[in-house]
Amino acid sequence: MKFILFIAALCLPLNSFGQTSNNHAAKNILVFGDSLSAGYGIAIEKSWVNLLQQELIRIQSGFGVVNTSISGETTTGGRQRIAKVLKQHIPAIVIIELGANDGLRGVPIKDIEANLGYIIERSLRSGAKVLLVGMKLPPNYGKSYITGFGDLYPHLARKYRTLLLPFLLEGVTADQFQPDNLHPVAAAQQRIMLNVLQELKHLLH
Repeated sequence: MKFILFIAALCLPLNSFGQTSNNHAAKNILVFGDSLSAGYGIAIEKSWVNLLQQELIRIQSGFGVVNTSISGETTTGGRQRIAKVLKQHIPAIVIIELGANDGLRGVPIKDIEANLGYIIERSLRSGAKVLLVGMKLPPNYGKSYITGFGDLYPHLARKYRTLLLPFLLEGVTADQFQPDNLHPVAAAQQRIMLNVLQELKHLLH
């Protein structure tokens, strides 16, 4: 199975797919992630985030999507900017898709947990519901570290009583990656969107 690496590069947040609002009535869904959610290497309109917006419109959910994901983002970077992003967009739901870059750099599990916990707490305190998105690491990082990383997401979901998508790329096949063998191609984005929607639908009320 191919695993995802993330390029730590300066990158501006993507433009919002939904309108920014000054109250929760706008029903904004904030996507707060890294390159997997930023649509790295593919046309933005084909990214899973944009496909999610299209699906929400199709089912007349009343929700709009705001994507503030940045390629190369870490939980430390997310921790530093979450308060500003929450204040700017005042989301009803926050999809948190971070941590893989930390794991690939061997950041201590306790530090990743602390950062993600802070991001979750700030999101919940803002009045938003949270969907936490899990990731996996390749086997060469050692059994102990991989196990600790894998256990991190369900632990946080239980601790903060949030919904959990165990693995964003579930069902994405080895041939559905870009030539760099690192990032999913456009054809894989529908599968990723459906993975997210499977859990997100429980918050759309």
